Amino acid sequence: MLDRPGSIEAIRARRPWPRLRCPSLAAFAIGVSAAWLLLYNFRFWHEAIDAMWRPQAGSAFFLATLFALVLFLQGAVLMLLPGRFLPRAAASVLFLVAALSSYFSDSYGVLVDRDMMRNVFETDRSEVAGLLNAQLLGYFLLLGLLPALLVWCIELPKINWRRQLRERAIFIAAGLAVCCVGVFASSASYAMFLREHKPVRFLISPGSMVNGATSYFAEALRSPPPALVDPGGIAHVDRPSSRPRLLFLVIGETARAANFQLGGYARATNPRLSGIDDLVYFDHTTSCGTSTAVSVPCMFSHLGRESYEKTEAAGYFNLLDMLARAGVDVEWRDNNAGCKGVCARIKSVDFPRTMHSPLCQGGYCLDEVLLPGLKERLQRIDRDTVIVFHQIGSHGPAYSDRYPPQFEQFKPVCHSNELDRCSREEVINAYDNSILYTDHNLAAQIDVLKSVSDRLDTLLIYVSDHGESLGEQRMYLHGMPYAFAPAVQKEVPFLVWTSESYRQRSGLRQACLQAQGHQPFSHDNLFHTVMGAFGVRNAVYQGPLDMLAACEETWLTSR
Repeated sequence: MLDRPGSIEAIRARRPWPRLRCPSLAAFAIGVSAAWLLLYNFRFWHEAIDAMWRPQAGSAFFLATLFALVLFLQGAVLMLLPGRFLPRAAASVLFLVAALSSYFSDSYGVLVDRDMMRNVFETDRSEVAGLLNAQLLGYFLLLGLLPALLVWCIELPKINWRRQLRERAIFIAAGLAVCCVGVFASSASYAMFLREHKPVRFLISPGSMVNGATSYFAEALRSPPPALVDPGGIAHVDRPSSRPRLLFLVIGETARAANFQLGGYARATNPRLSGIDDLVYFDHTTSCGTSTAVSVPCMFSHLGRESYEKTEAAGYFNLLDMLARAGVDVEWRDNNAGCKGVCARIKSVDFPRTMHSPLCQGGYCLDEVLLPGLKERLQRIDRDTVIVFHQIGSHGPAYSDRYPPQFEQFKPVCHSNELDRCSREEVINAYDNSILYTDHNLAAQIDVLKSVSDRLDTLLIYVSDHGESLGEQRMYLHGMPYAFAPAVQKEVPFLVWTSESYRQRSGLRQACLQAQGHQPFSHDNLFHTVMGAFGVRNAVYQGPLDMLAACEETWLTSR
């Protein structure tokens, strides 16, 4: 019987692309899974072999069973999808996912988990643009789009639903049997691999990205609390003064403590801050997370790192909300990719989207854009005030875009966002220049505070959201799962500058504060330190976590 001219069969017969007949869905699933394992998982196999290879038959057997296990698990995902269209559609999409995941793993050593996917979904166009380059385009086109299209050239056999069920059941049963035997036979190796080398599993493409995205959306779909809760309740505020207090709270971006001269780094990355009296640097400070999307809301939460969970924290008032309810004027100035919900209920200014300045290009502004007009703004202050400055800081991978040309002191410099094409020296030089520029901006902000100290009691607190990897252990950027992240992604700079008038008012002993500079602190201390600095006490304020309280005469007297 001839097909009608407009029928689906006739349209398929006229397709210009070639058709490759596949004997079964099982063969299709195994072939696609093998392609992912062999072409998109170089970093995974490099790390797995580096961790587990020994010149012994047991090591070779373990790696063979690991290949079979991942091959089966990825193939099983396709086999569980009904019909012929869905397996091909899923394979097509997953080739695109695998290409992107493979690029970031191969180029930067990035591990993909829920927090990394949060960074992906909560980023902005400027951050995305900063990652685009020819190498990424090549991965997407050759390893993503091309195989995604080729999948549709494969013809799967037409079989009835009973045979489909039987084929899928045989595949799952046989695959489970083979994998169970292999895992049991190498149980000691698997125990060591899963216990000692847990991060390696986040390198599997495309599985790790799919799992991370699923976890992210599962978290996002949880029902939000019906109303915000103030966990602090009624706050006690110390006696008002005729002189308002003013805090510049500067949130750095991607600054790691290892490259701060104030903490012992051999290079002069903090020449201006090093010459400022009354500045205290805390050289053992750890972050709440390894990404902005986690660290920023966490450091403003009363929960602390051990108890912090994004969905729960979103149901509570944060530090800025509590200060505002206590009568403090609070303002957020953003030169980054947003406040991650922290400034949702306070006055805020987004500089990259509102400023027309030579300092702003390509969706980003240099951090100096935060400085003009400050003195005029401070002349209007008539009550206690907190101004939060969210810097772009040392955001990578294009570190050389984070500072103007006159701050390019350390050379040669990597001027590319393809860090694996630069020498490590060039990458570090570009990064150190960005820290040098941060030093300049912080010193300028302190100068502004000094200029109004005749009528305001002023202080500045600076802390970075997280650190950065600069090629150590073949890793770049940040966002590693916290439990496995290297120290350079978790150890951050933290400094406090106070004016003489502020110290007199609060009874703060500078020598005592200096002596605390080598004590261990973390983002957990920020909430309580800022609350204490404005004399705000409520049910969640904890004096022992207030970095200033132990050195204040009034606190000692109250004890």
